[in-house]
Amino acid sequence: MERIQIFVEQMVVAIGVTGDGIAVVSHVILVVIAVLLAALAGIMCRKLIVPLLLKLTSRTEARWDDVVFSERVLVSACSIVPAIVIWQLLPWTFFDYPLMREVLARLTAIYITVMSVRTAIVFIDSFKQLENGKRTARQQYLYSLCGVLKILMIFIAVIVVIAIAVDKDPSTLFAGLGAASAILMLAFQDTIKGLVAGIRLTNNDMLHIGDWITVPSAGANGRVEEITLTMVKVRNFDNTVVTLSPQALVDGSFQNWIGMEQGEGRKQSRKVFFDFHSLKVDENGEVNISRFRHDMEKWLKDNPRVVGEKSPLVKLVDNTLASGCCVEFIFWLKAKDALNYEHDTSDIMEYIFAKAADYDLQIYQPEIK
Repeated sequence: MERIQIFVEQMVVAIGVTGDGIAVVSHVILVVIAVLLAALAGIMCRKLIVPLLLKLTSRTEARWDDVVFSERVLVSACSIVPAIVIWQLLPWTFFDYPLMREVLARLTAIYITVMSVRTAIVFIDSFKQLENGKRTARQQYLYSLCGVLKILMIFIAVIVVIAIAVDKDPSTLFAGLGAASAILMLAFQDTIKGLVAGIRLTNNDMLHIGDWITVPSAGANGRVEEITLTMVKVRNFDNTVVTLSPQALVDGSFQNWIGMEQGEGRKQSRKVFFDFHSLKVDENGEVNISRFRHDMEKWLKDNPRVVGEKSPLVKLVDNTLASGCCVEFIFWLKAKDALNYEHDTSDIMEYIFAKAADYDLQIYQPEIK
C-alpha cells in the first residue's frame, strides 16, 4: 500500500499539482481507490461466491447446508466485506489526517458490529426452514434458546457499539452492569418468564406447532400457529387469532386434541332414554331392548363411519323411574374434524331413534303438567 501512496503522489506531481494541493489530491485519489476496492470486494462476494456456494449446497441431499448457506445469510454476510476492506485501508488512506481516520475507524467498527449481529440473527432465523409444520419438543426448546440468544446478541452489540463510540474497553462497561442487573431483570421479566414457561411446555411435551388446543378462559379454540418466548398464537376455527402467553398456559389449564387426532378414531358417547312400559318379552323369552342393543352393536361395528376394531358398546346405565330406561351408545368415529364428526354422529343417532320403533321401543318423554 505504501507503494500505491508513492505512486499516487508521483502521479499528482506529474499532472502539475504543487504545494499543499499534493496531499489533498493524493488523499482524494486514495479514498476513491479504497471505495472502489471495497465495492469490488462486495460485488465479487455477491456475484461469484454466493452463487457458487448456493450451487454447491443445492447438489447435496442434506438440508442443514441449505440453512447454513442460505441466500439471505450469505447476502447479509457479504455486506460486511466492503467495511472490512475499508477498515484495512484506512491507515494508508488518511495517513495525514489522524482525527478523520479515528472517526471513520470507529464508524466502520460500529457498522461491522451491527452487520455481524444482523447476519447472526438472520442465520438463527433461517433454522425455521427446517420445520415441517410440526415442531418437536427438542426443536421448540432450541427455538426458545435461539430467541434468548438473539436478545443477548443484540444486548452485547449495543454495549460494544457504545464502547466503540466512547473509546472505552467493552469489558469495563460489562463490569458496570452489575449495579443495573435489577433494572435489566425488570425490563426482561416477561422474556425470562416466557423462557421458563416455554421450557416447561416443551420438556413435558405439552404443546407443538399445529396442535389444536382449547383454552376456554382466553376464548382460544384452534390451531397453534406460532410459539415464541413471550407469545403463543392460536388461529381459531373462525379464523380469529388469539394471543396467549406461555406463562398463562403453564399456570392455567388447556385442552390439547393431539391425542384424538393421532388416534385411530374420535370417541362418541350418547345416551337414549326409553319408556319402561315399552319393554316387552316375546314368545322366545327375549326382551326387545336386549335384541335392540345387540343389533345396534353389530350395526355400529359394520358401519363404514365407525372404527369397528375398537368394538362399539351399547349398554344399560342409570336406570331410574324418573328418566326412563337409559341405553348408552359408545363408539369411535373415523371422522376427526369437527364438521364431519358432528354430521356422522347425528346420522347415526337419527338412525337409532328411527330403528327403535321396529323393536316396539318408545323414546321416554316426560309428561308435561
